[in-house]
Amino acid sequence: MAAFSYPASYVIRCSSNRDNYQDPNVQKLNNININGISSQRSSSKADILSQKVGALANSSVASVPKNESVTTERTRQNIPTKKQLVDPFRQGLIIEGVGYRQIVVIRSYEVGPDKTVTLESILNLLQETALNHVWMSGLLSDGFGATHGMMRNNLIWVVTRMQVQVDQYPIWGEIVEIDTWVGTSGKNGMRRDWLIRSQVTGHILARGTSTWVMMNRKTRRLSKMPEEVRAEISPWFIEKQAIKEDVPQKIVKLDNKAKYMNTDLKPKRSDLDMNHHVNNVKYLRWMLEAIPDLTLESHQLSEITLEYRRECGSSDIVQSLCQPDEDWGILSNGVNQDISDVTLLNGFSLANEFIKSNGLLGSFEKGTLRYTHLLQIKGEPKNEEIVRGRTTWKKKLPIMPFST
Repeated sequence: MAAFSYPASYVIRCSSNRDNYQDPNVQKLNNININGISSQRSSSKADILSQKVGALANSSVASVPKNESVTTERTRQNIPTKKQLVDPFRQGLIIEGVGYRQIVVIRSYEVGPDKTVTLESILNLLQETALNHVWMSGLLSDGFGATHGMMRNNLIWVVTRMQVQVDQYPIWGEIVEIDTWVGTSGKNGMRRDWLIRSQVTGHILARGTSTWVMMNRKTRRLSKMPEEVRAEISPWFIEKQAIKEDVPQKIVKLDNKAKYMNTDLKPKRSDLDMNHHVNNVKYLRWMLEAIPDLTLESHQLSEITLEYRRECGSSDIVQSLCQPDEDWGILSNGVNQDISDVTLLNGFSLANEFIKSNGLLGSFEKGTLRYTHLLQIKGEPKNEEIVRGRTTWKKKLPIMPFST
């Protein structure tokens, strides 16, 4: 399962055990907007949550069991040993009993030249909220999202598939709510979903879903889910989906005949995560390096699907392959349609020559673009795959500022 310190629409200053001062803003936690509706009006649970903030804020290091097994690092992290309902430090709370919501503000270093958040930043936010969800559950051990049972069995989480759909990118300074929850995926897997919503408008800006399995930390082989781990996480499962996909579309494997290629990509020390392999978010950057500049200037990434095949280590040299899907577009969508059959404007047909000469067909086809991607280890006898990917791009639209 997957630190930022996010300023939000309210400020919380947590008192310590050395200070009897109670910040009045802490008492206003029940004013958090949920689904665009004030929780103060919509649910009496907010009163209960706000009463728990003081106790949680004052728990600090004193709440950590003082025994020999507690390390200095864990004491500094102040990882809860039981379920928490409110996290005033990360500005998050438990919703629907077992789901999690975090309120964040899009910062300047998370956006690109157009003042909208980058997809890489979105993936980082999804990973961070997932980790904070586990933190709130009281199940977090010392590993990267690993539970106590997982640590006893020397297991870690690895993602096998990730899909993100973006309807509208958050803009710099915008306050967003990120909801996340988990569910079952087969016998030994877990599904994690996300929704990103604008707190101002209440509109859903992006959706995400992912599939996770367990790997043995020492052997680096996939592992079945132990019963003690299943008993830990199954009470947190919610059977709902952010993205419904009955049969996932298979991503084909590219070869060295791909139209675009970027070679000699080398991981940096900063690319490694706490499990000592390249963080899966870094793969996105390598994939986008192979996208033509013209596409990046005129289009915006609207959907991405990633299928992870193996780890990438610090000594690996990576190739990024990219192939445009020439036969995929708004007009085709898998259907072979004759241009002469195109009718517009309530039945009035446009001649072949008119469509071609005025570039109308080209504008339809280039309105949405799709690419297939492959990251592989360079120099391996079989060019071993790291991750396959598919990206969909839509024409950029002007950003409409919020009305005041």
